Amino acid sequence: MQKVAHIVGAGISGLSAAVRLANANFKVHLYEATQQAGGRCRSYFDAATDLTIDNGNHLLLSGNHHALAYARSIGTEAGLVGPKRAQFPFVDLTTGKRWQLDLGDGRLPLWVFDAARRVPDTGLSDYLALLPLIWSSPKRLISDAIPCKGVLYQRLVQPLLLAALNVDPPEGSAGLAGAIVRETLLAGGQACRPLIARDGLSAVLVEPAIELLKGKAAEIKFGRELRGFGSTTDRVNALKFGEETVSLAPSDVVVLAVPPRPAASLLPGLKTPTKFRAIVNGHFRFDPPKDMPPILGVVGGLVEWLFAFPQRLSITISGADRLVDMPREELAQAIWRDICQAAGITAELPPWQIVRERRATFEATPEQNALRPGATSAFKNLFLAGDWTDTGLPATIEGSVRSGDRAADLVVAGG
Repeated sequence: MQKVAHIVGAGISGLSAAVRLANANFKVHLYEATQQAGGRCRSYFDAATDLTIDNGNHLLLSGNHHALAYARSIGTEAGLVGPKRAQFPFVDLTTGKRWQLDLGDGRLPLWVFDAARRVPDTGLSDYLALLPLIWSSPKRLISDAIPCKGVLYQRLVQPLLLAALNVDPPEGSAGLAGAIVRETLLAGGQACRPLIARDGLSAVLVEPAIELLKGKAAEIKFGRELRGFGSTTDRVNALKFGEETVSLAPSDVVVLAVPPRPAASLLPGLKTPTKFRAIVNGHFRFDPPKDMPPILGVVGGLVEWLFAFPQRLSITISGADRLVDMPREELAQAIWRDICQAAGITAELPPWQIVRERRATFEATPEQNALRPGATSAFKNLFLAGDWTDTGLPATIEGSVRSGDRAADLVVAGG
């Protein structure tokens, strides 16, 4: 008899769990509170720019093994495109200096021994000073593990960790930062090649997963917000969606892949992160210069990362709580000034869209990291997924997929 899995939440965590379980021959029922899948990782048509844009500009790296395996499982790995080598161009808007970090394509971080491939004006000793970060405790502050000053910090460590943790690095968890460094910079260029969903996040990571699930006879229901559980002492036996209640058989399993706030409401006593940080993304309808790289790191300005897509330039600003209440037009103008300087263009403000997410990610501090739950729950047949669960990584796509994979693996192992 085919086993049944109920997945609540169709973000990347829920989709990865659903795909994994469908491929393991489970009958999958997928429920999503909104009218579309993907959560924070989705594309939509934007009338202001007359373009399809992503909710956020998410960058993957070739070392994100869970995310790439997920893309492979839904047949879209080829939709993640990037340069053949792990090269990252940067510009400092304060000094006008431009450089390229070249991590190569090997499995060892040999680039640190080559002055031409390192960050300009840095020496080997600067990189060796980062070693205490690699195996730091999650309870330790980054500022207690490494010096948060100097050229290397300003030009590489601060931009990298701010993008990964979404908090100002000195207050971030050294353990989470160390995991990022171990899986990227320390793993050599073969793990650091930047990859972008050039045709949009939904086209690469969301819609093909939905199609695969439909092909495996999964039932997918949108507009279904879970309001509560029916349960016995140690098992969930019903899902309550407002007026509709879905009864579960004794062998049915549930993966709860919703944000932390609804998860805590549904499971009283569940510890979850309680503090969150904002991210600002901006999209501008403008044809990128022909010689512009797909990704440009920006130092010394408001913008942190500049992405060149067909017909548009997009930016990301992490740790952006200070910007969530800034007037939209004023913010768009400030961002466009940075874009013009970084890209070497002169143009009036084109059609634009600003996307501000106040609660984009949990705060990747030691205090909040300690509140992340594991994948199991008080109920034997209920498992948790989400980038806010204890994945060992900050809130990233890789962490999202890893959490879904782990929940699915526990389901399979228990079966």
